[in-house]
Amino acid sequence: MNLLYAQSGGVTAVINATAAGVIAAAREHPQRIGKVFAAHRGILGALAENLLDTGSLDTAALARLARTPGGAFGSCRFDLPDVAVNPAIYDRLFDVLAAHDIGGLLYNGGNGSMDLVARLSTEARRRGIPLVTVGVPKTVDNDIVGTDCCPGFGSAAKYLATSMREAGLDIASMVADRGSVFVLEVMGRNTGWLAAATALAAGEDADAPPHIVLVPEVPFDEEVFLARVAAVVGRLGYCAVTVSEGLRRADGRILLEKSHDRAGHVQLGGAGLAVARLIHERLGYKFHWAIPDYLQRSAAHWVSAVDYAQAIALGRASVDFVLDGRDGMMPAIRRLAESPYDWDVVPVEAAHIANLERSLPPEFIAPDGLHVTASARRYLQPLIQGEVTVTTVDGLPDHRPFDLHPVARRLPEWTR
Repeated sequence: MNLLYAQSGGVTAVINATAAGVIAAAREHPQRIGKVFAAHRGILGALAENLLDTGSLDTAALARLARTPGGAFGSCRFDLPDVAVNPAIYDRLFDVLAAHDIGGLLYNGGNGSMDLVARLSTEARRRGIPLVTVGVPKTVDNDIVGTDCCPGFGSAAKYLATSMREAGLDIASMVADRGSVFVLEVMGRNTGWLAAATALAAGEDADAPPHIVLVPEVPFDEEVFLARVAAVVGRLGYCAVTVSEGLRRADGRILLEKSHDRAGHVQLGGAGLAVARLIHERLGYKFHWAIPDYLQRSAAHWVSAVDYAQAIALGRASVDFVLDGRDGMMPAIRRLAESPYDWDVVPVEAAHIANLERSLPPEFIAPDGLHVTASARRYLQPLIQGEVTVTTVDGLPDHRPFDLHPVARRLPEWTR
């Protein structure tokens, strides 16, 4: 049989490390696995029969792939509808898989992608199709239920904590009588994992940035917040604040939305600027505001070695799951020990975690809601450990494109 690997949703600095793990592991079983195809742009590529042959990637190319950010094969955001609503989509997908002798589908995505895995698994079983569908986790948001952490998060956390520490040193060196504030807006639509990670920049030093961490799990109280900002500036002359993009008011409304697309999806952005302007208008402090946006999830030059190892391990485990017939499952990370950090990989059922979100637990949030606790830092610290060697060309990371060959189509053209 052949395998089909696909990437879904927002990409990470280590999603291609997972892909490299899949391809390398599959090649260790030549008697059972033929080719590894990659769908060009996720499940939409599979439906369109836009498949790529990864056979052209030699050992050196796989090593380079593992250190490349973005989605090397292209990603998409697309949810499979209920089979009763649109059975033709399932017909088409199973036709593509059959045409290319694909017996294992590995879908690398977040909690929404696990819903696709569960749906496809259920329908394949109902039709008597011998397909093993495995969900492979990834997301910088760290919000997938059932796993200790998600590949992509540790590296984004390392980048953001580093950014906060370095920016904090900058603003501290420029303290003036007027008082100044730095606001860093990070990703996190519904959960504050990335915002919490910036607390690693301060460690145990209460006077080190960030002085305030605002997360979606805690309703934003302007008066309490401004009082804390004034107190920090009064003591230090400046204040550094982390803001999750999904920060909400007491009534549940998002603090600031950037735009809506034609499907009604909300694009977030600007909460940090709104908070910074509030400080300036009410307290008169000078402010600077930064939004890393894609930078926080694509910083392959500062990848966490732990995150990198876990990304590869889950890719390899997903191949083992296919060979073992673990259909409808997701390889998850289980924390075995805190210090030194130890972990292994265990199976969880995709249907049990699909579309769920793991929020910051209450014990990770300070009682006043304006920071995180020592428990949160203990959980986060191991995930940013170690670095991965960066190979460069002409002074920049070696992110040259890969020579991937399209697979010849065998079916009529498909249109959405």
